[in-house]
Amino acid sequence: MSNKMMFKGLQIAAVSALMVTAAQSHAWTFSQDNLPASVQVPAGNKVAMFTSAEGNITWECKADAKNMDQAKWAFAGPRAILSDNKGNHLVSYFGPPATWESLDGSSITGKQLAVSPSEKGSIPMQLVKANASSRPGALEGVTYVQRINLKGGAAPETGCNMDKIGHKVVVNYSGEYLFWKAK
Repeated sequence: MSNKMMFKGLQIAAVSALMVTAAQSHAWTFSQDNLPASVQVPAGNKVAMFTSAEGNITWECKADAKNMDQAKWAFAGPRAILSDNKGNHLVSYFGPPATWESLDGSSITGKQLAVSPSEKGSIPMQLVKANASSRPGALEGVTYVQRINLKGGAAPETGCNMDKIGHKVVVNYSGEYLFWKAK
C-alpha cells in the first residue's frame, strides 16, 4: 500500500472516529418535547449525530407563478458547514437538491416531510426523511434529518419586484441539524 493511500485511510478513520464521538456525546441528551409535533422524529429512532450549522440561504427574485404580474423571493439553495460542539467540521450541506455530505464521503439527500415556523426572520424548522447513503460512513443508516433552533436565513421582506427578476440575495443563518438512525 502506498503512503498516499495509507494516509487517506488514516484520514477517513480519524473523521469517522470524530463523528462517532460527536454523536455519542449528544445521543442521550436530546428531547423533542419542546418541538412542534409536525417536526418530531417518529418513535424507533435515536440521535446519531448532533451538529451546529453556520451558513447561508440564497434567494432569487422570480415572477410569481400564481400572479405573473408580481414578483417574489424564491428559495435558490442552501450552503452550510455543520460542526460538532468543539467546532470541528463534520458535514457540508448544499443544494439543490438538499444534500448532506460527510467528510468521510458518505452523503444523503431526502424528502421534506414537514416544516414549522421559527422566530421572525428565520427559516422554518424542518423534518426530512433521508434517502440511503450510497457510500459507507457516518451518514450511512440515517433515517431522518431534523433542523431546529434557527436564527436568520429567511427571504428579505422587500426588494423583489418585476424590475429585479433574476436578482439574488444571500442571507446568513445558524441552527442545529440532528441526524437520526433507527434504534
